[in-house]
Amino acid sequence: MADFPSANPGGDGGGTSNELEKRVIVKSSADLAGVLDSTKEYFLDGIVDMGSTEIIVPVGGLNLKGYDFNISGLISSADNYTMFKSESLAVKSGDVLGSDYLVSVTGANSKVYELYSATSNETFEFTRVNYNNCTSLGDLYDYRQGLEFGTGRFGGSPSLTLHGLWAGGYRITTSIVRGLAGTMTEPLFKEGTLFQMNSRFLTDINCDLPTLAPLFDFKPVNFPNPGTIQLRGCEITRDGAYDADDMNLTPDIGSSDLACYWTQNNGMNNTFVGGASSVITEQVTTVTVQGDWYDIAGVFLGTGEQHFTASTDGKLTHNGSSPREFEITSNLAIEGPSNIEVEVRFRKWDDSASVFIDLDYTIQARQVNSFVGGRDVAFFNINTGVTLDQNDYIQMQVRNNSGTGNVTLESSSFFRVQER
Repeated sequence: MADFPSANPGGDGGGTSNELEKRVIVKSSADLAGVLDSTKEYFLDGIVDMGSTEIIVPVGGLNLKGYDFNISGLISSADNYTMFKSESLAVKSGDVLGSDYLVSVTGANSKVYELYSATSNETFEFTRVNYNNCTSLGDLYDYRQGLEFGTGRFGGSPSLTLHGLWAGGYRITTSIVRGLAGTMTEPLFKEGTLFQMNSRFLTDINCDLPTLAPLFDFKPVNFPNPGTIQLRGCEITRDGAYDADDMNLTPDIGSSDLACYWTQNNGMNNTFVGGASSVITEQVTTVTVQGDWYDIAGVFLGTGEQHFTASTDGKLTHNGSSPREFEITSNLAIEGPSNIEVEVRFRKWDDSASVFIDLDYTIQARQVNSFVGGRDVAFFNINTGVTLDQNDYIQMQVRNNSGTGNVTLESSSFFRVQER
């Protein structure tokens, strides 16, 4: 009978496998003690009790794998313990990669991570890793980016603190959080010392929070680029109940903040990019030349602005960078001399080119109707699209094609910009 390789990927014991030269089989805490080899994959052949043995992540990084999160894992119930550490502030750590195992760190004042990125260009990436009853997930400093796919947090208080500058982002997707300790008050993701993320924090997490724990405590200042806190399709409950108006879900930031772009979430507010501007005080627009365009006069009030700013002279300015495709909807009533022809259009300030662009495709012409009682008004309904980049704005203009009679935009006339 022909000989076949053993089904046991680790052979008969710890150390380097005879079958896979780049794999180190981990059967006890001793296999993860001391100086680890960044050129090898460490394979967890079962549930390994680390006790008080800490895993020093080398400058070259660490790669951990297991069978799955039911069969393979690392556990410790020691107090004042950190499972994954950098050697020191001077000798930091490289990439941390892991898949298909569980982690359980349950001792008092213990945590899973305290890692400092060696060059600020390292990554923290895990696939199908479950954190069970952890006292804390701990602290990460100055990593470039993080990625979690199919991870879970079950029980305990698995708060993760992000410190320093993250030049990339953090993505946690297809992940679930359930059964956290009722005493947990720390956020699931926490702002650490001098934390700034220059790319996006993206999640579609399915999360049930205990009574007092936030989802995260990030602030707008932590995300200098617009729309980079992205919550997409999240399912968020607290003690099993949905409450999108729960102010403690994200206590220091809201869906309308410029840093946020939240869509299709259940149990959280969503971001609706756009805004409206309406006339609250009528003013006469003086016409001196027949057929010339004039900015429409009046005192305007902005309402419902998200990623937009409204000015009192009728401008709506886009403060964000994405989305950039919008719809304009307007409902206008312009008073003027009876039977004249009046035209209305929008124009755009293109901030990158420092020029105005006349949106001639928005032009709409109407005759001023002569109504009983001396009120002579033309009505306009303009519905069209526009592209607006950061700091671009739109405003309305009017012209009298029949003479030099003045016109007035009536109170409650408005226009609205919303994401396409």
